[in-house]
Amino acid sequence: MPDLIDELSWRGLLSQCTDEEGLRAYLREGGAPVYCGFDPTAASLHLGNLVPIVALAHAQRHGLIPVVVMGGGTGMIGDPSGKDAERSLMTTEEIEANVAAQQAQLRRFFADSGANAAIFRNNAQWIEPLTCVELLRDVGKHFSVNAMIAKESVKRRLDSREQGISYTEFSYMVLQAFDFLKLYEAHKCRIQLGGSDQWGNITAGIDLIRRVHGEEAYGLTLPLLTTATGEKFGKSAGNAIWLDPKMTSPFAMYQHLIRTDDRDAVKFLSYFTFLEREEIEDLAAVHEDSPELREPQRALARELTRWIHGADEMRKAEKATEALYGGSLDELGDDELREIFADVPSVEVPTDRLAGEGLPLVDLLVESGVAKSKGAARRLIESGGAYVNNERAGDIALVLGTDALGGRKTLVLRSGKRNYTLVRFV
Repeated sequence: MPDLIDELSWRGLLSQCTDEEGLRAYLREGGAPVYCGFDPTAASLHLGNLVPIVALAHAQRHGLIPVVVMGGGTGMIGDPSGKDAERSLMTTEEIEANVAAQQAQLRRFFADSGANAAIFRNNAQWIEPLTCVELLRDVGKHFSVNAMIAKESVKRRLDSREQGISYTEFSYMVLQAFDFLKLYEAHKCRIQLGGSDQWGNITAGIDLIRRVHGEEAYGLTLPLLTTATGEKFGKSAGNAIWLDPKMTSPFAMYQHLIRTDDRDAVKFLSYFTFLEREEIEDLAAVHEDSPELREPQRALARELTRWIHGADEMRKAEKATEALYGGSLDELGDDELREIFADVPSVEVPTDRLAGEGLPLVDLLVESGVAKSKGAARRLIESGGAYVNNERAGDIALVLGTDALGGRKTLVLRSGKRNYTLVRFV
């Protein structure tokens, strides 16, 4: 079985590694803890955060112990890594709420029993009690300002005359290094992984462990998630796909993934799924021969939606997607229909129009704007181009009653293959 380094390498998830030979030897001992920290800057994690999450999940699958560290303490400061400007400081209440929400999300991705059950810690437990004097005497004395200034995360900001860097953010590196030290002392954790922008912080922690205890520690960094166009995924980029279903629904996530650029589809299968190498290569071969089938995108949407939201939500998202492309609407409720067709024209019609003698389809097609006139509506129906709830309507005399809604308050009209209109009965 390949070790963690081999696994991450073939998946394209390994950016940098300290002392690869030493780390491989250490991994062969088995059962080692490996930690990754998460910054509580929002009430939910997003798709960009999945890169370290999936790497940590791979670590657990290789027999290692994932140590998930919530940044309840470091979040009070804010990580300057990869940032061009000073972060806005959050309140304690905001940070605590975000930590609780993110930790609940993260627990779903890791096994919580067995010899390598996941460990969850909040660095507020050891950072908040730390006094200024203790930080300077016991931790700060091990840091060279010259070395800190040379770190890319700091150097980049120092080179910017407009922004610079505050002492608050400059001290972040010391606090994250202190995390690594405390995890080594509490759990004998000697491996940290994080995004490629965390290299300076990770190596600072390795140096601190060496200086305080004379022991060797290791670091792995992962690529930051970008598309083929160079676009980043994340909260600050303004295009976050949230893991919280209330912020990004399973259907919306599924749709985002199934629309993945052809240039990214196979790469993201390697990044985000646990499919074996041969399975991904087979999908890549199919895509090469028949790109119009979008098989890698379909596999990506299925696997990732299932992992994040569960099999039931994945199946619902699949059914919703089928509905969007002309499939059955029978099992979909009002909320689902309105989400699926959120971007199409919609009209409101009084529900009582369906009572009594009912509402002629010809009239509804005109009132909803699907047809410009009753004559045009009749011709559309006669030509087979009119659909009610994705079922072809071939009778120009068709009258819709309450049974047409199937217990719902929403009806979907379609003309041709792609022209949808949503009718909401009020």
